[in-house]
Amino acid sequence: MTETTRRLLPMLGHAKGKRSAVTCALKCDNACSDAVCNTTSNNYFRDIVSSEFSRRSALGVGAAGALTLLVGSQTGAASAVAAPPPGKGYLKSNLPFTPIAPVDAMVDDMTVPEGYDWKSVIRWGDPLFRDSPAFDPNNQTAAAQSRQFGYNCDYTDILEIEGSKGRRAVLFANHEYTNENIMMPPTTPAAERRGIGKAAHGLAVVELERKNKNKPWSYVQGAPLNRRYLTTTPYEVTGPAAGSDLLKTKDDPAGRTILGTLGNCAGGTTPWGTILSGEENFNGYFVAAGTSDGDRRYGITSRSTSRGWEIDEARFDTRNAGYENEKHRFGYIVEVDPFDPTSTPTKHSALGRFKHEGANVTVAPDGRVVAYMGDDERFDYLYKFVSKNTVQPGTSPAARKANMTLLSEGSLYVARFQGNSVAEINGSGMLPSDGAFDGVGEWLPLLIDNESVVPGMTAAEVAVFTRIAADTMGPTKMDRCEDVEPNPATGKVYVACTNNTNRGVGANAAADEANPRTRNRDGHVVELTEAGGNATGTRFTWNLLLVCGDPARNQATYFGGFPKDRVSPISCPDNVAFDSQGNLWISTDGQPSTVGFNDGLFKVGLEGAERGNVQQFLAVPRDAETCGPIIHDQDGTVFVAVQHPGEDGAWGAQFSLFPDYVPAGTVPAKGQAALPRPSVVQVFKASEGPGEGSSGRGRGRQPGTPRPKGNPNEVRGGGDGK
Repeated sequence: MTETTRRLLPMLGHAKGKRSAVTCALKCDNACSDAVCNTTSNNYFRDIVSSEFSRRSALGVGAAGALTLLVGSQTGAASAVAAPPPGKGYLKSNLPFTPIAPVDAMVDDMTVPEGYDWKSVIRWGDPLFRDSPAFDPNNQTAAAQSRQFGYNCDYTDILEIEGSKGRRAVLFANHEYTNENIMMPPTTPAAERRGIGKAAHGLAVVELERKNKNKPWSYVQGAPLNRRYLTTTPYEVTGPAAGSDLLKTKDDPAGRTILGTLGNCAGGTTPWGTILSGEENFNGYFVAAGTSDGDRRYGITSRSTSRGWEIDEARFDTRNAGYENEKHRFGYIVEVDPFDPTSTPTKHSALGRFKHEGANVTVAPDGRVVAYMGDDERFDYLYKFVSKNTVQPGTSPAARKANMTLLSEGSLYVARFQGNSVAEINGSGMLPSDGAFDGVGEWLPLLIDNESVVPGMTAAEVAVFTRIAADTMGPTKMDRCEDVEPNPATGKVYVACTNNTNRGVGANAAADEANPRTRNRDGHVVELTEAGGNATGTRFTWNLLLVCGDPARNQATYFGGFPKDRVSPISCPDNVAFDSQGNLWISTDGQPSTVGFNDGLFKVGLEGAERGNVQQFLAVPRDAETCGPIIHDQDGTVFVAVQHPGEDGAWGAQFSLFPDYVPAGTVPAKGQAALPRPSVVQVFKASEGPGEGSSGRGRGRQPGTPRPKGNPNEVRGGGDGK
């Protein structure tokens, strides 16, 4: 191993539980090789109940009584939480399919169910504007990339354009990070290489068109709504941090305008038609002294970054005079208007600063909006934001303008989970004797209507150092909350906890009922029900819907009571979505290194006899992650973003040829390339017309490889610090 490789890939040969050392370096700045960011000694419910139970036992009060004394009676609230009765056909789907078999992690194919087809909507490098050059992988430039579709999409959504009768829409996609090692020739000049990578970050809005609702979408080059958001795009800051000294730099002495957005992961679409995108692994783009509490809590260090942007722009080295606060200007929820290409996007500081996976919004009965958010870091927290003002009905310009301010002022909370089988949780992941991992919880306030309730911290400090503020309130340390989304059919909230192989290791937090497995490799899914069905309240009940893994090799799994021998194996849940019938869909990130299968998209039943029935719908190609699922089942269509296919390859030795699959020894057709291209893909019924899709394309490197056997603790590499 060379010294350069050792510096950039310290997880090589040591990563476990997620995926490759390349992702560890480029996506999350080797988070697994660094110390855990959250070293606070929050009291866990296990400790609280143990001490409370000891004191109460002398008084004749049992464990159930101690629970009531600690959190207050929720009998009335819990009984009022029953989900609204599902409508006719709730469990039926307009996307009937036979689940696919798990696909071996070495196969470089896009695998869809029998009777379905697939086609790329748009690929990395596709030209967006009339003056955009065609994609030429051997002769890339930063200028060209800034006019082309970016790299590695995560969150996506497709919104129909009003009045188009379903024939026109806009696609939103963010561009999380880049892998320059497989993107461009090694002979590319270093400065140009950095510029290309920088231009491939950000966001994109692209117009789509189709012949009718039964046909696949195609993107429209040069359409009026097409837009790229680059590192030079100005963003307006809203909320308590706007204008504070914590955000001021020599380039922005007012502390109100930030250039660019970084590390965008998942997101959400608001009821008023804007897009939210979460700035996640922003820490890896900055150099700092690394000695302050803020630096340590956010994983910002003094080492050179993997991309070296600090060489070209002084603001990325916050040790430079006048740029000390640049690192404070990232880590927020971003809001963009995809229907107005002249609008200024915003960063909402009232929703806190941390490694935002995304944000998903629901409207409460009183008209206020509630955004649910996860901090995707080992042992960090689950949050929600409740707006001060109420949503304005209608689509008028005045209503839209008012609604786009709703996330600027309100109350920010962090979650504490409390289990009801505390004495039985030993880290094994085995189901408690009451038949469920479940309990109650509360939302602990950090801000109330943009005013701090954290002793010793101002509202601006809470907004910028949200993790530190939350630490003081004693929330539950979670196993990496990723996507958090309310089900529009029931109001229940689903939290994808992807994994945490440090759980219960050394001095790290032990297993608890909300995170019941030591060295949690496979992750789990939390189902949360707000008390009284009111999303603005401060109490909730919860249970674990799924404790993930391959039940054929891991008995410490649970599938909502559904028989284990009838489910598709699933590991590392990442993003969630819902179809029109209220069924849950889960995309995964990390299965190659935990269960030996390519990542995929899974449908999960939530009600009745189908509750917990996991069925795999598709699998993405080798080394890829499944992102940004969109379930348009009424159109018979599913969309996913295929992120980092072939990530472990190299220029001249690519591990994936998705999606163009150019045959070896042939010249690529116009617009195609013989290298992996992260893409947004649509899956649709094959009966919708011949020649529309790409089903069966690809060259599996080990077709027919049998299902992996052996020790379930064996890994193929990969870390769990995303």
